[in-house]
Amino acid sequence: MFNYMNETLHIRIIKDYATNVISDLKTLGAVELIDDEETMSIPQWQIDEVRKMKDYYSKNPNELLDWDTVRKQLKFK
Repeated sequence: MFNYMNETLHIRIIKDYATNVISDLKTLGAVELIDDEETMSIPQWQIDEVRKMKDYYSKNPNELLDWDTVRKQLKFK
């Protein structure tokens, strides 16, 4: 997570060289790396919701759609 001019940006590093660029920016004081459990953890309500959905669909698998069906439905909308 990076704070850029009062705006928080979340990024995913997808190239190995980007790690070096970010490290250089940190050395220059241009970015602040945040490694804080509160900002990095998943809220309990989200964990509870996923567990609830997982439980529901394990008991009702007939309500699930396979990816091909979903993709076909989306193409026709």
